[in-house]
Amino acid sequence: MQQWLLISCGFSCLLLAARIVVTGYYTYLFLTWNLFLAFVPYTISQWLHAHTLLAKNKWKLSLFLLLWLSFIPNSFYIITDLFHLEKFDSAPKWFDLLLIFSFAWNGLMLGIASVRKMEMVLEIVIGRGFSLLILLVVMWLNAFGIYIGRYLRYNSWDIVMQPFSLFGEMFELLFHPLTNKMEWGMIAVYAVFMTVCYITIKKLGEGFSKHHNAKI
Repeated sequence: MQQWLLISCGFSCLLLAARIVVTGYYTYLFLTWNLFLAFVPYTISQWLHAHTLLAKNKWKLSLFLLLWLSFIPNSFYIITDLFHLEKFDSAPKWFDLLLIFSFAWNGLMLGIASVRKMEMVLEIVIGRGFSLLILLVVMWLNAFGIYIGRYLRYNSWDIVMQPFSLFGEMFELLFHPLTNKMEWGMIAVYAVFMTVCYITIKKLGEGFSKHHNAKI
């Protein structure tokens, strides 16, 4: 799986390189940075899954979980880069649509793979039922993080660099939901969408695996 993720990401980067060569503009170069940020939580969950003995230490698991939670919204955030499609016209729209969508797809796949790895770790440590509850919470936090990144323009490291400003705006959303109905609507829709995407791909994978094993 990891090999095909890398191939898919490489294809996206080739599309971007082709656009830069043909147009002479570095318009969508920021997509590579967003994709790099999507790899951070994937790497954390991959490493933690390979060191499950370490994960059984509750303090260390909590530390890694907090670090992972601060970066995992970046994986799904790339979906919103489709907003940029109408801003630039130095290349055909069909090409830019495929370019941005390919990066968004890779971010989504990295996010789903990362969440699955973390769910497997939590299943080992705290049991299956509770890990599913955490999964639902994670998807809401992801949607919340996407809103903060896209509209409030904060990044993961602003938790350390601008904590008071960041948490001030977060509290405004949390304690005044009625005056932020549209914002909460966006968060809710994205949370449901990501949850459905995750469970669908997970169940498809489990279904194919069972079918393959049954044939053997």
